[in-house]
Amino acid sequence: MAKRPSEMKRAVAMAYSGEDGAPRVVAKGSGVTAEAIVSLAQEHGVYVHQSPELVSLLMQVDLDSEIPPELYQAVAELLAWLYSLDQELAERYSGGSASR
Repeated sequence: MAKRPSEMKRAVAMAYSGEDGAPRVVAKGSGVTAEAIVSLAQEHGVYVHQSPELVSLLMQVDLDSEIPPELYQAVAELLAWLYSLDQELAERYSGGSASR
């Protein structure tokens, strides 16, 4: 039995460069495409975050378009958390202690 669209795995990839005004949606898809996006991210050491609510909103953004201002806060919180996690892991594996 085929899965309904709401049950299919979905994924969105974003990228940001200093030249952009905001992060861009650089890949998105469901089913096999979503699995390929996640697999490729993991192969390259890119953190994969699961947030069905955020994915639903980002799926509405056109490919290669900047995220809309309405999503700035949610994406900024995610990026801040990822930065914090990255710093903590770097300190942990470099022999330093994470400051809290």
